[in-house]
Amino acid sequence: MEKSSDLVLIVDDNATNIDLLVNTLKDYYRLGVAKNGEKALEYVSKQKPDIILLDIMMPGMNGFEVCKKLKSQDEYKNIPIIFITAVDDTTRKMEGFRLGAVDYITKPFLGEEVRERVRTHLSLKSMREQLADRNVNLEQMVKEKTLELERMLEATISVTTLLTEIRDPYTAGHQHRVAKLAVAIATSMKLSADKIKAVDLAGTLHDIGKIRIPTAVLNRPGKLLESEREFLKIHPEIGYKLLKTIPFPYPVAEIVLQHHERMDGSGYPKGLKGDQIMLEARILAVADVTEAQSSYRPYRPALGIDVALADLFSNKGKLYDPKAVDACIQLFKSGQFSFDEDKQKQDHGHIE
Repeated sequence: MEKSSDLVLIVDDNATNIDLLVNTLKDYYRLGVAKNGEKALEYVSKQKPDIILLDIMMPGMNGFEVCKKLKSQDEYKNIPIIFITAVDDTTRKMEGFRLGAVDYITKPFLGEEVRERVRTHLSLKSMREQLADRNVNLEQMVKEKTLELERMLEATISVTTLLTEIRDPYTAGHQHRVAKLAVAIATSMKLSADKIKAVDLAGTLHDIGKIRIPTAVLNRPGKLLESEREFLKIHPEIGYKLLKTIPFPYPVAEIVLQHHERMDGSGYPKGLKGDQIMLEARILAVADVTEAQSSYRPYRPALGIDVALADLFSNKGKLYDPKAVDACIQLFKSGQFSFDEDKQKQDHGHIE
């Protein structure tokens, strides 16, 4: 049999036991020897053996203490430990297994038994390491594929947003700025990463339903007729229908559907109230109305951020989520967030 490159550490204070184990294993493995617990820990820190045969009853630091110290350190916790003992005591064995040992060998030793147990646990260790390596490779592949899909999704969203803005040049950039503010509000409110991502995607796409609105309605200056305003109200539902078939990992379509709902039930399309409206949609509503009121529109000049924030405050709890309003106002008042004024001056559009 060809000698293995695996390193076996024998820890025992009895010279006779050490000689027996060395003679049993020397033709099969590389060997290391330590005669007490302190020396064993020192050896492990320098050589990092593949498996340890560890006596329990030793002067100073006993085998249980050595095992506990090794298993508490990430670098060494996966080294298999086989206890060797002259006492066949169930209580001791259970204690050893609880501490992380993989096996027991009872003195006096049988050479063939020792070799087979060492071989078995080294094989198991090798299989675990191979599986771990494969899992790492698999995780990396999943990450790469996920990143690839995310890039494709982002590209699709960019093209879709561009198509919407080509039809409605007056609100070019509106969706981007709304998404940016909505993310800032969600972050300030300490939402989870998944919810923040959902808010970002929904904000970027929230007006996609306007693709079904005639350009004559979208681009006509002057006050809209009541019938035209009612027609514009279908865009959340159109957006929902367009987005619901896309396998987003987040409820993007539902957020888009609800972004014109209001806390008191006066919104559309379903007249939802309070907590019936998704938190992400309530945040998006605040960001949407803030950007729209502060920006230029063909039927009025830009009202400015102060007017927009005053409207938010006066309708806090009635139309808009109180926590989202507070977070939005704080972001602007503290200077943590602002819209790009130069971009705003180029904006033109009808309604948020």
